[in-house]
Amino acid sequence: MKLADLEKHLRKNSCVKRREGGNHTIWENKLNRRITAVPRHREVKDLLAQKICRQLEIHSFKS
Repeated sequence: MKLADLEKHLRKNSCVKRREGGNHTIWENKLNRRITAVPRHREVKDLLAQKICRQLEIHSFKS
C-alpha cells in the first residue's frame, strides 16, 4: 500500500503526526493516546499497515 494512503487513513481515524525521526514518523491517536512509528517508504507492506492500525487501536485499512 502507498504511504500516502496509509497516512490518509490514519488522519481519518483521529491520528496526528507527533514528530519526524530519522527513518520513521511518530504518529499518535488523539482519542486514546496510543503512539507508534511508521516507516517513511513509498510502499508499506499490508501486514505492517495492519500492525500499525492495531497499535493505534483503529480499524484496519481495507484495500
